[in-house]
Amino acid sequence: MIKNKTWFLAILIAFASTSCKRIEPVENDVTFFLSDTMMAHSGFAIAEMSDVKDELKLFGKIEADNNKKAQVYSIVGGSVMKINVELGDYVKQGQTLATVRSIEVADFQRQLLDARADVALAEKNVQVAHDLNVGKLNSEKEVIAAEKELEKAVAEEKRIQEVYKIYDLQSGSLYNITAPISGFVFSKNINQNEQLRSDQSDILFSIAQIDEVWIMANVNESDISKVALGYDAEVHTISYPDKVFKGKVDRIFNAIDPETKAMKILVKIANPDLALKPEMNVTVDLNFKENKSLIAIPSSSVIFDKNKNWVMIFKDRHNIETREIVVYRQLGDTTYISEGLKPGEKVFSKNNMLVYDALND
Repeated sequence: MIKNKTWFLAILIAFASTSCKRIEPVENDVTFFLSDTMMAHSGFAIAEMSDVKDELKLFGKIEADNNKKAQVYSIVGGSVMKINVELGDYVKQGQTLATVRSIEVADFQRQLLDARADVALAEKNVQVAHDLNVGKLNSEKEVIAAEKELEKAVAEEKRIQEVYKIYDLQSGSLYNITAPISGFVFSKNINQNEQLRSDQSDILFSIAQIDEVWIMANVNESDISKVALGYDAEVHTISYPDKVFKGKVDRIFNAIDPETKAMKILVKIANPDLALKPEMNVTVDLNFKENKSLIAIPSSSVIFDKNKNWVMIFKDRHNIETREIVVYRQLGDTTYISEGLKPGEKVFSKNNMLVYDALND
């Protein structure tokens, strides 16, 4: 009997033990957590309030600074004997660009010689008039008239000498077309042996300094209200796709081009390495702030799926939330959020797609 009780007690204890194991709760109900490896490859960002920025993309061209360029004409007609420079050459002020043989230059020399002869003759006449006046052989009026003639002759000689200085005329029939400033030749409209007319008004050379250049960009009528002086500008070129040139809106031309229906703005860009050349096509990104603040996060944090935008909220390794957001604007690496996030929340900025797929598949 005692043995039977002992066996019964043993069976009861075993049953109770088995029952306890069956109803024991699971220690961890979490189906996903961030491992050390995933944690090491993930990036995070804190959602913060920020002034909302906007961007306006414009198209334009590079021009030389109007205050640092010069257009060169010929003041005389004649035959082009020699051209010393080509497009893109750097020239110094006073350097000879081309030489012209001209009858007009020879005539200027004749005028100068005649003027000098007239001065010499007038001086003699004044001396004679004074001598005669001393001997009472003429009147004071004749002396004054001789002196007036001398003044006219001297004035004419000075006028012709000034012409020589202004246009750098030399003796003989040769005329040197010289550079009025130092800079690069960016247009040339003259050929050797060409015949130039004295009344020709064509620009023969254009010279410009390009250590600072102008960006002339077109603003559509619909965007005119968005532009203001001082806006930051980023200039992009085809020639240097990986380089950004920075400047500011320096001038707004308050007139509409009747052909393009656009308004022009001016952006000045420092160009110390001379990378930017006149006539290059450029795109201009104007960056400015709106009068509002919103939550800002990295654009890499936003996941677009099922026609909605999502972010992954990181609280801890075992507590990661998929949350829908409303995007107000994406501007480069920054996205502004109008709904769905609060300041201080931590979001995934790297490896978020992997976490999103693991939690939502």
